Amino acid sequence: MNTPAGLKYSKSHEWVQFLDDSTAFVGITDYAQDALGDLVFINLPEVGDTVVSGEVFTDVESVKAVSDVYCPVTGEVAEINEELLDNPALINEDPYGAWFVKVTGISDTEELLDADAYEAVCAEEEG
Repeated sequence: MNTPAGLKYSKSHEWVQFLDDSTAFVGITDYAQDALGDLVFINLPEVGDTVVSGEVFTDVESVKAVSDVYCPVTGEVAEINEELLDNPALINEDPYGAWFVKVTGISDTEELLDADAYEAVCAEEEG
């Protein structure tokens, strides 16, 4: 399992890469994409949508099932990764390069974990 140290993580298996104190990219972790299997479709929110920490902001469809994706922060969608709409398999190939949304005006970051704490969550789930 790949868990880059420079990112923050949620217990629901999303990652956050802060660009500054109030702007970040959000995607799903290597652990999540591996558990989901081959991704074949993704819904993304619209630019300007408000996302709320702990609430569903999109979903992904794999060959196994449709799965909700929870936003790890609260803010406004400033940009979506349109490349994923045409090629959701990029998430499986490079989950940390295949960001879903860029969020600005970020708040509600208290629940985010560092890499070590996130790996402990994953180990407990597998336990």
